Formats: sequence, C-alpha cells, structure tokens
Amino acid sequence: MNIHSLHHAPFEGLGCIEDWIKSKGFFLSSLNFYETNILPKLSSFDMLIVMGGPMGVYDEDKFPWLKKEKLLIKNAVEKGKIVLGICLGSQLIAEVLGVKVYKNKFKEIGWFPVSFTEETRNNFFFNSFPQELTVFHWHGDTYDLPSGAMHVAQSEGCKNQGFVLNDKVIALQFHLEVTSESLNEMIIGGEDELVKDTYVQTPEEILNMTNYGIINRDFMFKILNRIEEAFNRENARKIRAF
Repeated sequence: MNIHSLHHAPFEGLGCIEDWIKSKGFFLSSLNFYETNILPKLSSFDMLIVMGGPMGVYDEDKFPWLKKEKLLIKNAVEKGKIVLGICLGSQLIAEVLGVKVYKNKFKEIGWFPVSFTEETRNNFFFNSFPQELTVFHWHGDTYDLPSGAMHVAQSEGCKNQGFVLNDKVIALQFHLEVTSESLNEMIIGGEDELVKDTYVQTPEEILNMTNYGIINRDFMFKILNRIEEAFNRENARKIRAF
C-alpha cells in the first residue's frame, strides 16, 4: 500500500501511525504545507492521511493552499481512495463532503472520554472498541455529519467526534495517534492555547496522563489493521475480476 500524508504544522506529525506504516513496510510519502504546496498525483497513493493543525478550514485568506488541499481530498474521496482525517483533517473532509464546519461551544484540549455510538457496534473499523474510551483532544471546531455518514462518537463537550463514510473515509476529531514525544511537540507548538477551562487541561495534567496514549495506540492500530484488511480484500477482488 502506498500512503501519502498531509501536514499543516511541524508539531503535528503522524505519531504512532508512522510506527505502524514502518512495521508493515508500506511506502510513505508526505507533504508539509508549511514548506511547500506541490500536490501529489492521485495515482501515486492508495491511502491519504490528513493530519491536524492550528488553522481552521475557513482560513483560506491566511493559508491559500487550503483550496488546493481541499480539492485533493475531494478528488481522493471521489476516486475511492482510503482517506483518514485527524482533527483538522477530519474537518477538511467534512467540508469537502458538503457540510458546515464551525466553532464548537467548547474547546477540547486534553484527555477526555468519548462514547462510541450504537452504530459502531456493527462497524468493521470500530466493532472491537469499548463503549467509552479516554482519548486526547486538541480542537475548537466541529462539524455537522455528512449525508450518509455513520456517527462514530461523542463527548460531553462535542457531539460529533467523528464519522465513517462508505467504509473508505474515516474522520476523527480526537488523536489516537499521540505518543509522549508528539504530545510534547504539540504542547510546545500550541502553548498559548492552554488556558485552563472546562475542557482544557494544563500541560502538567496532559503529560501526567500519557498512560492513556499506550491504550490509544492499540486502538489506532486496530483501525489501521482493518484498513489494511479492506485494502487487501479489494485488491484480491480486482485481481480475480481481471
């Protein structure tokens, strides 16, 4: 599987997703929009990973490359590519699927539980998840659910924490990918946002709860392993048809 990842800030990398890719021996290429905006060809990847960032989907005046990125994501979805979006990535996917992205009532920054919906009980990607899981959040925006999408989870502070569409598009507001190292980078990069609030923890609170990251890693890998299964199954079907 050829995987291409999109990055919006130097402190929001792939985290443990990169560990999984390396363990599988898959080819990984990346585009850092804070350095360049030369887009890859759709034919060059099977899976597109869209990571987080401090900007909003509506900040095209400040970040003109957002228009090009949205077009790439839209084309990838329409071509039936596997698309995984984390945080800002999930919001970009939501917008290109035609729904509104807007400020959430609360900012969520830190370790807070999400509850998975009844629909996930029978979903290929999430049927092994518990009813509730404490995950890492860093977002201030949310979105409506795209037409036909399955609602994945909700938290006390945010109703729409993710969705799945057509078993090809997975969008998550929360960060299952974080590691101790990536958390430190995010805290340094976004320290000005860490003003204690209802759903905003201090850097000390965040770093004292990194044990949840080990649990989250397992669930991130469960999703990625299911993506690999689906990819292999589709490839086998294409070979038989040929």
